[in-house]
Amino acid sequence: MASATGVPETVNDLRGAGEEEPLLGRRGDANQMDGQPLYQNLWIGTAPLAQAGIWILAAIVWGAIFSHKLIFFSAHPLLNSAGLLLVTQAALILQPTHTPSQKREGTLVHFAFNLVGVSALLVGLIVIEINKGPNPAHGRFTSPHAIFGLIFYISIFLQALVGFTQYFTPGLYGGVDNAKKVWKYHRMSGYVVATIGLATVCAASWTTFNLDALHIQHWAVIVASVLVLVGLVPRIHLQKLGLK
Repeated sequence: MASATGVPETVNDLRGAGEEEPLLGRRGDANQMDGQPLYQNLWIGTAPLAQAGIWILAAIVWGAIFSHKLIFFSAHPLLNSAGLLLVTQAALILQPTHTPSQKREGTLVHFAFNLVGVSALLVGLIVIEINKGPNPAHGRFTSPHAIFGLIFYISIFLQALVGFTQYFTPGLYGGVDNAKKVWKYHRMSGYVVATIGLATVCAASWTTFNLDALHIQHWAVIVASVLVLVGLVPRIHLQKLGLK
């Protein structure tokens, strides 16, 4: 707020800071401006880093899979990497919204991205379970990749369920006001789930299948995953998490 002379009254006003300021940077770095199309949220602020990371990660996985003979199992990494790419877009599209109309439009597109992304992840889970079905001797959930994967699948499905019900069926929470109280936890857990998903992909580079067949480099997957987080985290709005 400025004084009658036009001089900002506080340091925050001088810097352009306020309730809508992202974790790092100025308001405009990660806020959807009035009249700005929703799709631009996919690359404003630090989003290009996240986009570079997630697309590189998907390209690494898809390139490795398609450079070998396709088998039934091939669908597992293809679908999971595609699902992770889509849920990353879901986060990026919604992060910068802050007005009621922006939030409403952003939430619907967020839902659409997640619907397709989580569906891809679900089919990826079904593929690996069918693939392991005829081989009961092959231990389940023993490798770091399998353990992270189990945690990720459970987390992302619960995350999607809570996100859907709190927005579209708030009556399950006792009304809109109660449902809104859950939103900040949904947002917080979303970043945790994304990190687990990236950790799952990183752990996959140490699996026997990768070491013997695909030969995806550990460092490449790790660097791409770090880029995704470097692009996502600075755009976090602390007040949306109830921390500011």
